[in-house]
Amino acid sequence: MSTSATNNGRLHTDEKYKQRKYQSFLFYQAVRDLKPVWMLEDMRTMETFYWEEDASQRSYTPSEALLYAIVHDHQAYAQYLLSHYTDEALAMPGERFCCCPSSAPHLAMAVRYDRRDILGLILQEAHRLPSLRSYMNRGGCFHMEDGKTPLHLACELLRSESVILLLGNGASPQAEDQNGMTPLDVILEQLWDSKVNIGPKKLCLDNLLMFMPEIRFKMKSALEGDPVCWSKVLGEDKFKYLVGQKPAPLFLMAMQKILRQLPPEQFPDSLDELPIPSSLKPLPCKQLGQLKVF
Repeated sequence: MSTSATNNGRLHTDEKYKQRKYQSFLFYQAVRDLKPVWMLEDMRTMETFYWEEDASQRSYTPSEALLYAIVHDHQAYAQYLLSHYTDEALAMPGERFCCCPSSAPHLAMAVRYDRRDILGLILQEAHRLPSLRSYMNRGGCFHMEDGKTPLHLACELLRSESVILLLGNGASPQAEDQNGMTPLDVILEQLWDSKVNIGPKKLCLDNLLMFMPEIRFKMKSALEGDPVCWSKVLGEDKFKYLVGQKPAPLFLMAMQKILRQLPPEQFPDSLDELPIPSSLKPLPCKQLGQLKVF
């Protein structure tokens, strides 16, 4: 084969490679621009709209499309994917999206981008599938998130409403990341490290404690070793409760008992229907700054 023919072949391959890369970007752009669901589905299922480094062709999976919908808060598209392709939408995406098969990238993405409406949709669908019973307690990518669960991530990013949604839907407050840290440890570290955003940090802590009748966390010895400083950070009553020197306040004990009775698959509707004043309900999508457990 002549050099000229070889060069022409390479140019043709390069052009196809660039075209596929551009067409792949068009799908991402269409989701970003909140195009209609029917249009996005037509694009998603066309093989020419997926690009990989090896220049192979295939369509986007519902799982990969859902990640795009989460990033750009395309709620209608997320709802369509979850209702029509529940198993496929919450399956692991391709390796270029996530390299850890045991993680829950869609939940983590919804928490990271603060997409509470889509987070609620994902949690609802997860309850309907027996195969996803442990879904919300899966650790995140070890390369990106140190094995943190979505609840760890919500505490780290001070997403108080996501904290409530995850806990109410059955996320474990005792889950540990690869360093043995619980979500409570994450909040305590945040409070210790900086006085910035004290209100949101304490709100996340209070929300967490309402779903945590059993106090178990890695930093307990650190609190016991410096009671003066930690009492200033947390308040004396809360400090003594966390280290086991004082029982929980009656309001906290009552809320813990009430919340344990609520079925996770009906949360937050089951909480909203309780015959108690709205100001006492730790409901997501409301301003919770005035609700204090201590």
